[in-house]
Parts: sequence; structure tokens; C-alpha cells
Amino acid sequence: MGSTAHAASPGSAGGALAKLGFGERQVVQEIGWDSDVDDELRFAIEDLIGTELEDEDYGDVADAVLVWFRQGDDDLVDTLVDALTNLADAGFVVLLTPKAGHPDHVDASEIEEAAVTAGLHTAGGASVSTEWSSVRLVAPRGARR
Repeated sequence: MGSTAHAASPGSAGGALAKLGFGERQVVQEIGWDSDVDDELRFAIEDLIGTELEDEDYGDVADAVLVWFRQGDDDLVDTLVDALTNLADAGFVVLLTPKAGHPDHVDASEIEEAAVTAGLHTAGGASVSTEWSSVRLVAPRGARR
């Protein structure tokens, strides 16, 4: 097989990623990429959606936005508002932050407060990485037009 498919186990990663809302043929924009991100997770998302992630400069409509955020990065509220710029009406944001006990961990209360300020609310999460926590953020029903 000459495929360059990544080594993501469809059963484990795919189920957790589907729980977050990722699916085939979605356009997913990525914000906050740096050398410390979980590349296996990125590859698993690309395998699931069937295309590469779009970068921060992407200017069209996205079905989802993947945000990597660390304590000490720019303001979380501003980052979440930026994530909404290209987001489709029924789209969602997946915020990834370093897990507790890791450098640059972001407290859950800070995430909740920033999400509410940005007009979002938490809608679950999934264990998708050993180093990063994930939370799915969506606009409250009826808030998007």
C-alpha cells in the first residue's frame, strides 16, 4: 500500500475525535500551532476529515477551529473571538490546553470565563492526547444566525 496515511488507530482516536464533533469532509482551521503540539492528534484529525488542517491565515468558512493555547500565550478571550471569525453557523471550536501538572497549564475556570466572554459555552471534551486537554466550545443555541 503506497498510502501516506498516518498511524492513528481509527477505533481509539477516531471515536474520541468524533465525540468532539470532527467528521469526514470538514474544513478545520488550526490556530496556535507551535513545535509543542501533539502531531499524532493533528494527523488523526487530518485522517478523519480527509484533508490537511488549514492554517491561521485561512480566509474561508471553517466547520471547526482547533485552538492550541498555553498559559502565557495571547489573551484567551481574544484568541477565542479570533477563532469565531471564519466559523460556520453550526461550527464548533476545540480548545486544547496543556494538561494539569504540565508547564503552561490553563485552569478550567479561566477557560470557562473566557468562553462565556467570547459568547461560547463548553459542550464536553474527550481524552485525545496524553499532554493536552480538550474542550469543545459552541455558541449557545439560537445565538448564531
